[in-house]
Amino acid sequence: MCPSAHHIGVSDTQQTMNRHQHGESPTRESARRARFSHGAGFWVIAAAFLISMGFTVVTTPLWSIYQARDGLSTFMVTVAFATYAVGVLVSLFLAGHISDWMGRRTILLPAILIEALAAVLFIFWNDLPGLIVARFVSGIGIGMITATATAHIFELHSRAHPGRGRARSDIVSTAANIGGFAVGVIVSSALVQFAPDPTVTPFVVFLILLLLAALAVAFVPETVVAEAERRRYRPQRVSIPQAARTRYFAAAAIAFAGFAVLGLFTALAPSFVAGELHDTSHLVGGAVVFATFASAAVLQIGVRRFSSNTAVVTGLVLYVAGFVALVAAVEAVDLLLFVVGGVLAGGAAGILFSTAISAAGQAAARENRGEALAGIFLSGYAGLVVPVVGLGAATLAVSMSAALIGFAVLVVVIAVIGSVVFLRAAAPRES
Repeated sequence: MCPSAHHIGVSDTQQTMNRHQHGESPTRESARRARFSHGAGFWVIAAAFLISMGFTVVTTPLWSIYQARDGLSTFMVTVAFATYAVGVLVSLFLAGHISDWMGRRTILLPAILIEALAAVLFIFWNDLPGLIVARFVSGIGIGMITATATAHIFELHSRAHPGRGRARSDIVSTAANIGGFAVGVIVSSALVQFAPDPTVTPFVVFLILLLLAALAVAFVPETVVAEAERRRYRPQRVSIPQAARTRYFAAAAIAFAGFAVLGLFTALAPSFVAGELHDTSHLVGGAVVFATFASAAVLQIGVRRFSSNTAVVTGLVLYVAGFVALVAAVEAVDLLLFVVGGVLAGGAAGILFSTAISAAGQAAARENRGEALAGIFLSGYAGLVVPVVGLGAATLAVSMSAALIGFAVLVVVIAVIGSVVFLRAAAPRES
């Protein structure tokens, strides 16, 4: 994480003073409801964030089972996968920003319960229509969670450790987000491989975890007081100072490219490993995805002391190298090379996405932090769905190898353009 991302406009101490001066400290009612300190609440929200993100990839090792059971094409798998991202996009646009004035906990608690509802749907309605509905419902919940949890983690850390900077909160929120994918896919893959009733057991396990997370979140301190006068609702928009807009939108392009890698591996990697690379173990397929997401979570921590520009250059180099290795692995039918490509591209995705999140936080005013982060997530989830659906549609006309090459060229071009614009745009001055 880059040092320049450790402050947003004013110091954390000054922000905290400003909140108290303007009546922005938690209300007495909120304080009575909270049972955790701000420091403990920081870890509770991070854990709830990780569990929620982990739940979204429970289906990853199951797609090959659904394909064999229901005779689904690769295109139908990508459609079912994409309905989740569509739900996220709809939710981010309509509700990703409202925690800025309604309160973080107020939005997180029902959002986690929506994820629990999706788990129930997966358990009792797991044919193709049910999968599509459950994925969409899950997306709605995650669209409410992502930016809200990210902002809540930062604010809880600021209250618990005023003046310490935002490095830890940036690392923890991004690790919970992307690391949640890694944890979710390896847990789900192990359950699918070894537990009874593989299309049900993983969802039961995560349903229990989600309900426990919701219970814990109910006792976390609120960091945003609901406004006395109800604000007129409006859909998502992003308020960024004029001087920072070029860099912000370049960061959005970088997030798009980063999430495209995650979408590729979440939707297709296990099926690809089983079909093209001829390894039918669900645990092996899940391990490939786990390695990709674990690399994304770890490398974004490893570069936290880099400047944002150095991080982008590093991420871009790894991104290109990863896709070169992936295409070569497909041509050579080489599982090890495929894993290497996933680790490189996944690590690049983590670096690029965490840099984009930091740039968004740096660009936005405090009162617009949630919607600025929601805008980056909106772009990221567009990257999760659009290229992958295009890849799935392409397999109806060309080979998987040819479709993957086209996918690689598209997302690499977007990553290069976004990175170049980001590097040329000046970072906003800190005050």
